[in-house]
Amino acid sequence: MKCFEGMKISRFPRVLRIAVLAVLVPSAWAQSAGNLPPPSTLKKMSLDQLMDLVVTSVARRPEKLSEAASAIQVITGDDIRRAGATSLPEALRLASNLEVAQVDARQWAITARGFNNVFADKMLVLIDGRTVYTPLYAGVYWDVQDTMLEDVDRIEVISGPGATQWGANAVNGVINVTTKSAKDTQSAVLVAGGGTELRNSSEVRYGGKLSPNVYYRAYAKHFERGDSVRPNSRDSNDAWRMDQFGFRMDWDSVLNDTLTLQGDVYEGTMGQVGPDNIRVNGDNLLGRWSRTLAENSDIKLQLYYDHTHRRIPGSFTQDLDTYDLDFQHRLPIGPSHDVVWGLGYRLVEDVVVNTPANAFIPAQVGRSSFNGFVQDEIALNKDRLNLTIGTKFEHNEYTGFEVAPSVRLAWMPGGQQTIWTAVSRAVRTPSRIDRDLYSPAAPPYRIAGGEKVISEKLIAYELGYRVQFSQELALSLATFLSDYDDLRSLEPLTPPLAFPVKSSSGLRGWSSGVELTADWRATDKWRLRAGVTELRVRSEPQPGSADRGTRDSIARDPNHQLVLRSSLDLSAHLEWDADLRYVSTINQQSLPGYTEMNLRLGWHPTPAWEFSVLGQNLLHSQHPEFNSPNARRELQRSIYGKTSWRF
Repeated sequence: MKCFEGMKISRFPRVLRIAVLAVLVPSAWAQSAGNLPPPSTLKKMSLDQLMDLVVTSVARRPEKLSEAASAIQVITGDDIRRAGATSLPEALRLASNLEVAQVDARQWAITARGFNNVFADKMLVLIDGRTVYTPLYAGVYWDVQDTMLEDVDRIEVISGPGATQWGANAVNGVINVTTKSAKDTQSAVLVAGGGTELRNSSEVRYGGKLSPNVYYRAYAKHFERGDSVRPNSRDSNDAWRMDQFGFRMDWDSVLNDTLTLQGDVYEGTMGQVGPDNIRVNGDNLLGRWSRTLAENSDIKLQLYYDHTHRRIPGSFTQDLDTYDLDFQHRLPIGPSHDVVWGLGYRLVEDVVVNTPANAFIPAQVGRSSFNGFVQDEIALNKDRLNLTIGTKFEHNEYTGFEVAPSVRLAWMPGGQQTIWTAVSRAVRTPSRIDRDLYSPAAPPYRIAGGEKVISEKLIAYELGYRVQFSQELALSLATFLSDYDDLRSLEPLTPPLAFPVKSSSGLRGWSSGVELTADWRATDKWRLRAGVTELRVRSEPQPGSADRGTRDSIARDPNHQLVLRSSLDLSAHLEWDADLRYVSTINQQSLPGYTEMNLRLGWHPTPAWEFSVLGQNLLHSQHPEFNSPNARRELQRSIYGKTSWRF
């Protein structure tokens, strides 16, 4: 295929190359459209169905969304399709409890409840159970987190700590991306599109059956994106392209066993202002086995390997290998206790090639961590009052043992209402940028690593209310107060001089706010959704800290956010979607607030075909969403057309 010319296939792991090619070879063309439903009917849920949607991220076990004692929102696969999202970060704009800011053509700042940054270090992100939080910079490289969006089943977004379930770094929230089973993606799909910013994109996926209980799918995708612009409208030289392959196999045995094997491999080139382009590639392979022992009882075992390579000329080159093993057991104890416990182990091997500008010392490290957790949901009053208590114990080589307990209470008084409250502790453990970064690479340093940097700590207090007034109207409200200690600081070594500085843990902070969402089915064909977030964040030096600069930039958050979404079926074959978002000023960056709108028109003349046109950022020719004035990039108004064919 022409769109994959120049792809260095030899770099890909042999097992993935063989699996992808073996699955793509069978002829998909013999399968016709048949009785395939039109895309508009896929995953279209009533409010009753949405409230009864089963989520797993809050308690690491299935539970109804309406009864979850947490601020959680769910983005369904059909939500993503109707929004016209072309990447995971764009899809996350649909969760109003998140701060989602596009920094430039490829970088995003995404978090919940404050302290946002390009590497939002307090947000844990998982894709099919694989953690994509990088231990080098503490955060997520969103430019290499991708999958075929047509295969996404749902994205569960928790605002608030999830460390008891997911461990260190799940401080301000958890984003859990879950793709569909191979059994649910048996058709073939071709997708192609192009526009002014997303210049061109092409995707192909084929799913089949190897035996009565063994299903598979494979996909390949390619895209090229254009530059963002500077405030003077000149290109920023940050255009980029990516190629990615992936596969998944699912086996459902007659003995209550399920086995999943999946993997991805990618390669990309990203522009930057500097001597050469950024080069990235990586691959991952994940296996998961589960067995149902009895009703409400099961065991799960998951193992994955993840390799990433990133070369940033003038900065550093990194090769990171992660090996992760996770075991979980759920069992009821008596009529009132639902217990989940588990153990985990992770080994990280990190090799950095330093440059004169930056050095990670030592350049090569291997670090391991292990953890255990236990959680008990106690039915104080069956179907009316549930108390959940639990804790996670985790050991890392930076700070030793860390503990993350939580207590959650959910009361269902009737009338399709849930009142919930929670008190939780979470930590962000140090990363290599905290401990090992020196700039420049040789003395005298302007920035020196902080061997005494300790874990950031959070105590969070939450209170929420969720109600379905009728089959047409539902509302969710969450309030929170978060107390942070030992936030990362830069301590001047020779005050009052600004430099040199040494990394330390000298700040403390607070955040508080309200998250309100409403969902209204105005008619059978028209759905309206609204989300409002009010947020206040502040930080200050702890006693003994001389940091006076970091506290002014550590919290880069708007006080107000508003998201409005309308999804209207104009006819059986025509869809009209509109998204309006308002983000207030980010004072720490002297960044003005903005209002923007996206519009989508979708047409599916037959069950097999869909055509759509998407206009993004339509209210301004260009606008910024993040960063200080001297580093700011702006996003342009754009249009994108796409067609998909299922067969």
